[in-house]
Amino acid sequence: MNKNVFGTDLTGKVAVVTGAGGVLCSSFAKTLAKAGAKVALLDINEEAAKGFADEIVADGGVAKAYKCNALDKDSCNAVAEAVLADLGPCDILLNGAGGNNPRATTDKEYYFSGDIDEDCKNFFNLDADGVSFVFNLNFLGTLIPTQAFAKQMLGREGCNIINISSMNAFTPLTKIPAYSGAKAAISNFTQWLAVHFSKEGIRVNAIAPGFFSTKQNAALLWNPDGSPTPRTDKILAATPMGRFGEAHELDGALLFLINNDAAGFITGVVLPVDGGFSSYSGV
Repeated sequence: MNKNVFGTDLTGKVAVVTGAGGVLCSSFAKTLAKAGAKVALLDINEEAAKGFADEIVADGGVAKAYKCNALDKDSCNAVAEAVLADLGPCDILLNGAGGNNPRATTDKEYYFSGDIDEDCKNFFNLDADGVSFVFNLNFLGTLIPTQAFAKQMLGREGCNIINISSMNAFTPLTKIPAYSGAKAAISNFTQWLAVHFSKEGIRVNAIAPGFFSTKQNAALLWNPDGSPTPRTDKILAATPMGRFGEAHELDGALLFLINNDAAGFITGVVLPVDGGFSSYSGV
């Protein structure tokens, strides 16, 4: 296995990835392993995380899956102790747990007169519990694992925390107010953590993916017959590169940010990987 990926060698490092049962975070875990890290894959769906861990091991890497509820402090603390015993203290924490929920999503992009009386999900009948779930999943799902694993970074040089923000954090997308707001909170929290841990030498940065087609957003992007939805047409029209990103195209951003030689003076940034979406005014 190549232990130097894009100039980053993580031999001897322990990397913890939350949400590792998903498409993007499992790809992050594989990339970290290819660079030489021992990887702990955390997910509430242990079976999914184990499947990806097994793939890493089959490819010659070191990885182990752990069932973890990122919203439960006891669960995160217990897993942190298990990772410490199995692999060693955490050097790299990638907070990937998060997501959206249909209960926090409106059916329409715009409000039109009379919509309040229609049988549809509109701003006025958004489920408060659904909104709370999305905020908690993204914000607390980043804060609580950081509390558990950053303890292992104290007093040790070269440790890194990477959060996953979104292009929603820069400009909110229609229909998903809770998710957009939660990711904006992640960007702000990344800056806060970067300052808070600066005297300990822990660097904290975030990646803001643009549009990637995953299981989580498939219903918004593709019709049942596989054809693109109108939302997909709008996304691609607003993305200068004219396509969705591929998971591996996030690798360079991740490996650069955690490379203490290449990015040792970078902390508190949110790096867009978006095919030009954030640069395009639409004209």
